[in-house]
Amino acid sequence: MQDWSEWRQTLAQAIDVGHTMGMSDEEIAQKAEAIGDFLAKNVDPKNPEQRLLKELWEVADEEQQQELARLIIEVVSKGH
Repeated sequence: MQDWSEWRQTLAQAIDVGHTMGMSDEEIAQKAEAIGDFLAKNVDPKNPEQRLLKELWEVADEEQQQELARLIIEVVSKGH
């Protein structure tokens, strides 16, 4: 996804699906962390916002990555 708004909307929909399936916020955050690892290692960012997230992810330790995943979920959930 090249557009930041589209990326946020897609992530918000995925969070909604997780909640519908009965996943807790913590479970969703754990999945988001795993996805963040995958994206940081395998996907070239398509816009400046994604590039910033990748750079933050790469310098963060595991605890910081967990918090970043939670923060991203909170941002897209509140904007949805």
